[in-house]
Amino acid sequence: MKEDVFYGKGMAHVKKDYPDIFKAVVELNEAAYSGKVLDYRTQKLIALGITAAASDDRAMKKQMMSAMKEFDITRDEIVDVLRVVLLTSGNPPFTKAMKILYDITE
Repeated sequence: MKEDVFYGKGMAHVKKDYPDIFKAVVELNEAAYSGKVLDYRTQKLIALGITAAASDDRAMKKQMMSAMKEFDITRDEIVDVLRVVLLTSGNPPFTKAMKILYDITE
């Protein structure tokens, strides 16, 4: 389910008061997640890695939870993504992401 997963709480106001902007964001989301080679599941794992590398707690949690719910992505698969985060972004984003992962899976 790609719909309504990609935006924060502030978008509810945009949806209500500025439907043209909301529609544009929805269309951008659909365009971004309609890869020609990579499937949505793979793109979801990439998005998870990006949010982890950015140390965005809320986005990381949402990406992890939706990946596990939508695709039955396992903790080990997420850890594989986080290994790359460790290599490319360092220990602080990695350990923060690991904490969030264990908070939601235990």
